[in-house]
Amino acid sequence: MADELDELYEVKQEEFTVLRTKLAVAAKQRGDTDAAKRIAAARKPTMAAWVVNRLALRDHDITARLAGLGERLKDAHSAMDGDRIRALSAEQRRLVDDVARAAFEEAELADPSAALRDDVTGTLQAAIADPDVASRLGRLTKAEQWSGFGEFGDTTMVFTQTRKAASRKKPAEEPQRDEKQDDERVEKRAELAAAERAKADADAALTELQSDLATARLRRDDARRRLRDAENALIAAQDAYDKAKQAGREAAAMVKQAKAQLR
Repeated sequence: MADELDELYEVKQEEFTVLRTKLAVAAKQRGDTDAAKRIAAARKPTMAAWVVNRLALRDHDITARLAGLGERLKDAHSAMDGDRIRALSAEQRRLVDDVARAAFEEAELADPSAALRDDVTGTLQAAIADPDVASRLGRLTKAEQWSGFGEFGDTTMVFTQTRKAASRKKPAEEPQRDEKQDDERVEKRAELAAAERAKADADAALTELQSDLATARLRRDDARRRLRDAENALIAAQDAYDKAKQAGREAAAMVKQAKAQLR
């Protein structure tokens, strides 16, 4: 089952629907109805999700590298270690750039659009920040985003606290923070992240439905063609039957006439 899903999520987008149907039918024919249902329910990934999936399936170290860096960042934030956070943040930028470049090369995309680059790098950053995203690499159906509110918190806020701790001798130089404004800003960022996720889900669903619609139209056209062929075959068979029936009547009449002449 895992190998079949690997194969499904690795193929190019235009091959996804056909292969999904083929794998589901094969699973059903061998009697594995559960696998057939899971394969049939697999959602077609967006372009960004496919780019990341393809690399993750072909290079299994990618997931470990992203998740490992996420754990180190989490520890640094928990310890409020500004120096480590800055060093790991620089490492994070390098790792995301390297992995994104490798992903586009693996996907054979020499000149990806700016939007696609943003979606891919955003997904990789989310995988670093969120273990759940990292665990789903290879099975993603849409681009992921991290709003900055993961287990190890917001980087900018940690830097601010670290600098304040180091500069306690100059309290007059530190601006007073408006907690209400901070709360409103946090709320707006959360709302924006939720809206962006909802839009990404809607886009992914639309892409999937468009693919399903195209497949349904192909099946309908094929059914219509087979119906026409069957109707033509029925007409031909009926015509042949009528001719044979007429020939049978004529033969019976000849037999009757021959018998009469013998008498």
